[in-house]
Amino acid sequence: MNINRPQARAFAMPHGGADSVLASNRVIRNTYLLLSLTLAFSALTAGVSAALKLPHPGMLLTLAGFFGLLFAVHKLKNSAWGIACVFALTGFMGYTLGPVINLYLGLPNGGEIVMQAMGATAVIFISLSAYALTTKKDFSFLGGFLMVGIVLFFLAGLAAFFFNMPALSLAVSAGFVLLMSGLILYETSNIIRGGETNYVLATVTLFVSLFNLFTSLLHLLGFMNSD
Repeated sequence: MNINRPQARAFAMPHGGADSVLASNRVIRNTYLLLSLTLAFSALTAGVSAALKLPHPGMLLTLAGFFGLLFAVHKLKNSAWGIACVFALTGFMGYTLGPVINLYLGLPNGGEIVMQAMGATAVIFISLSAYALTTKKDFSFLGGFLMVGIVLFFLAGLAAFFFNMPALSLAVSAGFVLLMSGLILYETSNIIRGGETNYVLATVTLFVSLFNLFTSLLHLLGFMNSD
């Protein structure tokens, strides 16, 4: 079975600011705590969606839901409602992931493909985060490149979907693996150096990076393992 289906991707932009080292450590702690909770919640909604074989909402509804909830997160980032919006956003993204996972599980080696993508995502995230945390290098120079790259590949992904261009879709997936790896380095460095002072926004950025990294790897591995 040949899988060339373009994957809908979330969209996040780098951002910045300034704060003390103590505040940065607090942001790091709160970010990873909230990230772990949202990942668990997203995995739960994805599992329920897959188990119930719920239909995918479609590209347009997915984009509308994502950008709408992302807007709410930014508007309410300094209140408890902002955290609620983060769970709504990540839960919605998990729901959209369920039908995609079912698509791959339908392959003869689908379970292996999903586990490989999940394992690779975890290894990449842990390795890059550990590198940024231990070296404390400044990756702010990646900001402009990531901003332009995310916009271009996001638009290319839409073109691949609407015009049914499998080769472009694969190129977009490969590009997103690199871009999301860079975004993990950038955002982690941004938190450490006091550039990001809001753990709600930091959580969303890292979650989106992981989501896009996983779906991109899933697409690439599915293509390489297809007949």
